[in-house]
Amino acid sequence: MIISMFKIICVTDRKSCKEDFLTRIEKIASAKPDRIIYREKDIPEKDYRQTAKKIGTICSKYNVPFSSYLFEDTEYDIHMLWLWLERLGRPDTKKIVGVSVHSVDEAVEYEQKGIDYVTAGHIFETSCKPDLAPRGLEFLKHVCESVKIPVYAIGGINPQNISQVVRAGAGGACVMSGFMTCENPVEYIKNLRKGAEISEI
Repeated sequence: MIISMFKIICVTDRKSCKEDFLTRIEKIASAKPDRIIYREKDIPEKDYRQTAKKIGTICSKYNVPFSSYLFEDTEYDIHMLWLWLERLGRPDTKKIVGVSVHSVDEAVEYEQKGIDYVTAGHIFETSCKPDLAPRGLEFLKHVCESVKIPVYAIGGINPQNISQVVRAGAGGACVMSGFMTCENPVEYIKNLRKGAEISEI
């Protein structure tokens, strides 16, 4: 049996982007990831909104699901900061809502609050968090076993190690710098999908 429902998700990181950010987003969207999450948390809200609309238009063009951090809006799916979720609860929207978790308890709590998926990490060493030790595959496995909603692993995932997060029970993998820096996003996502295939006899 080949696991085919595993999701490949791009999480943006404009600071590591090798070219014009929107040009890179268009290339990634054309490669057909299962979702693009516009993560940038350190830019003014006005600029974030303007760029989110542009990314949303690109994603619509390629029929790629898109999540933004604009939790009060319902135009797009939402990836919430945990702090917002703690203060405000799940937004009253039919859109898909996800949140990042860093413990099993958080995953269980957020599932009970109606969150549709969680991202869990970081799993492997990553240049995004060079001074923070990874939580590892056992952490990921425990999160996956504790909730029924999809768990998407994040942190240091690449075509060479993605099969390990599949075996840990994750429903998908979030990739940041790999998408931002690869030479060819179409080939890169093909390699990720190939690495995620697990055959069972």
